[in-house]
Amino acid sequence: MTDSNKNEGLRERAIEAYDGARDSVAGAGRRATSNIEEAPLIALAAGVAAGALLAALLPRTKSETRLFKPATDRITDTARAAAAAAREAGTSRLAELGLTREKGAETLRSIFDGAEDAARKSAQAALSAAREQ
Repeated sequence: MTDSNKNEGLRERAIEAYDGARDSVAGAGRRATSNIEEAPLIALAAGVAAGALLAALLPRTKSETRLFKPATDRITDTARAAAAAAREAGTSRLAELGLTREKGAETLRSIFDGAEDAARKSAQAALSAAREQ
């Protein structure tokens, strides 16, 4: 095979590869457009998630830190206050229902004791049945 035949073969394969890649990308674009049209909220959620991921991966600049610090501090304080209020309300409601830490420990002890007793009686019954055979 001569160099010009080799070059021609390489050229044809390169053109075929390019055409295949172009068709593949065009098909992916059509599928993406179709999926967006069928489920726009899912596409929006995916876009927001991708943006959040990129934002989390990129380092924060000094300007961003300086600019957003007051808002970040307020959000953090509000989230801490909300978590404390939720914890207090939940603990209070559980106490009203009589579901305290001590009551929970007592209930678990009772369950384990009952399971142990049931296992012991089952083993004794199986042993008795085996002896009778």
